[in-house]
Order: sequence, then structure tokens, then C-alpha cells
Amino acid sequence: MIAADPGVETGKDGIGPPLWLLAELTYRCPLHCVFCYNPVDFARDEQELATADWLRVLREARALGAVQCGFSGGEPLQRKDLEILVGEARRLGYYTNLLTSGIGLDEARVAGLKQAGLDHIQLSFQDSTREVNDFVSSTRTFDLKRRAAGLIKAYGYPMVMNCVIHRLNIDHIERIIELAVELDAEYLELANTQFYSWAHVNRDQLLPTREQLIHAEAVTNRWREKIGTKMKLFFVVPDYYESRPKKCMNGWGSLFLTVTPDGTALPCHTARMLPGLAFPNVRTTSVRDVWYASEGFNRYRGIGWMKEPCRSCPEREKDFGGCRCQAYMLAQDPAATDPVCDKSPRHSVVLDIVENAQRPRGAVEARPLVFRGRRESKELARPF
Repeated sequence: MIAADPGVETGKDGIGPPLWLLAELTYRCPLHCVFCYNPVDFARDEQELATADWLRVLREARALGAVQCGFSGGEPLQRKDLEILVGEARRLGYYTNLLTSGIGLDEARVAGLKQAGLDHIQLSFQDSTREVNDFVSSTRTFDLKRRAAGLIKAYGYPMVMNCVIHRLNIDHIERIIELAVELDAEYLELANTQFYSWAHVNRDQLLPTREQLIHAEAVTNRWREKIGTKMKLFFVVPDYYESRPKKCMNGWGSLFLTVTPDGTALPCHTARMLPGLAFPNVRTTSVRDVWYASEGFNRYRGIGWMKEPCRSCPEREKDFGGCRCQAYMLAQDPAATDPVCDKSPRHSVVLDIVENAQRPRGAVEARPLVFRGRRESKELARPF
């Protein structure tokens, strides 16, 4: 990891710099995944930032102390200026990461990104087979992803594979790991779906059963023992099955700065859903003022905003009350204790959701899936 500039100033009240910049370059994407974390109303988004705006954001964030830059979307390869942005980030001294579906990553582009100085590529799959991968994304892209994986390895990048796990593919976890081994992956993230945006719309169909989770984690642990250090396996449990909430984004306005395609700056990629908050736009506000002076970034920093039971909880500086977006979705109050926490007065909401997920498969399939960016829904006439 690249070190921050030792000359970077610490802001008021001891607030450090935004070490991680997530540049969401576009919401355009050739996939229609049922768990997409882009906003459900992304099509209403304003015009994307121009190249010059992104270059300025990169410079201002780096001057403030940012050391890592992730380029994401949507599908960031939809931006024709991606290589220009990567090159500038490299010149400024960022460690750069591309988060991609692989669609559009032909040899010319991977060569251009390599020349520009891109450090790292994370490639997503939806499943281990063509049938399920293409069903979940509502595309025919599995073979394209495999070709992209080959190019990533051919150009000397580590094979970093991500697969979002949910009720529709969790029983295939062994085959997903086998695919990662076949692709000679160094890292595999089995990221159980976190229920925001499109995943929230499809939550009843995507939340796995407790039995499925236990089995999937056991399979993952067996593979860890089998492959040793050859490949790192990360298994992320869905929040609803935990008794304590996660430290969302490592603390609101603590490390992470997200800039959306239209320039809105957010402390996390879903924060725009929260009512009563004004988030600044980098078109008109400097990154320094975004980070240190804006209402949106200061509202839930630290612990001063907390209500009970968080205010007097000895773990309040460990999890910072959990996720503000999850608190809003489940408790209708973004300042409430995240209902995932078993100390929350609204924890029963999560228990009911989990209990509902234990229903037999046929009951879950009774409702159609809603695919990202498509008006029509689909009954679960699945190919598996």
C-alpha cells in the first residue's frame, strides 16, 4: 500500500484524510444483475462527470492524502477515458484498482491499462456455470468473463475473482471455488449479498437459509485447508445473520470517499438514500470542503450523534452503531441503532426477515425477480 504524504494536514477535531477514493465513473453497464448495488433509480442520474472533472478530483483527493483509488461503476470500461484517468492516478502516486465485470476487456484495453500503470484488477463472476451466471445477470457473458480472466493473467496481473453469493448460487459454492482454482486465481472473495438497492428489492428471493450458510462456510473452510496459501479465500456473511453490526465503511467519513458518476460525493455508495442530508457535488465543491466541511460527511462522524442504546454501549467505537443506510431501511431512522444488533429495539425486524428466509424453495420462487435496469420481472424459471 502506498503511504500517505507526510505533509498532509489533519483536519479539525482530529479527522484524518480520505485514504480510499472510489471513483464510480458511470452507472452504465451491460449486465442487469439482480443484486446490483447501484441506485434503483440510477437512470435518473445527471450527466456524468467529464474527464477534466475526474482529473481534478484525482488531484484534489491525492493532495488531501488519498492513497488508493478504485475505478468502478456500473462498468467502468464503458468510459473511453479510463486509461487517461488510470494514467493520471498512477502519475499522482495512487495504488489503482479496477472493479470490472470483464465485459469490454479485450486485449487492446488490457494492454492500454497496463501501459497506463493500473496496479490491480478485480473480476466478477455471477456463478460457476454459463447457465446460472447468464441467468443472474440476464446476459450472455460467462464466456466473455473467462476470456477476460485469461487476459488478466496473460498481462501479469494477479487473478482476483469476486462472486456475490446469494440463495440462487450458494449451493454451488464448491464449483465456484473450483472455477477460481481453474482460472489460477490468487484471491477469491465470496461476498454474501448485502441488501441494498437492487438486492433489497429482491431480498426475499436472495437471502439464503441458515442451513445454506452453514454448509457454504464449511465447504469454504475445507477448501482453505486443501489449497493452503495457493489462493486466499474470503467468505463474507450477510449482515442479517450476525448479532452485531459491521463497522460500516470503517466509520462514516473516516477512510472512504465515494464520488458518483454525476459528481455527488458520499461517505458510502448508498448514502444518497438517507433523508434530510445534503451531499455536496465535486463540480462546485472542492474535495477538501467535501471531506471536512460538508453536512453530509459530518452528520454521523464519531459518536456524538448516537442515541441509546448506542450512546452508552461499550462497543460504540467498535461498530459506530452499524450501517446508517440499513438503520434507515429497517428502522426508518438513519440515526437509530442498526437493527442487525441484538441490542436494537428493532432487532425483531431482522429476526422476522431471517425467519422468512427459512421457507422452502417453492415459497421463495413464487415471487418474480426484478433485474437491474429492466422494467419487466422474471419468474424463477431457473436453469438449475
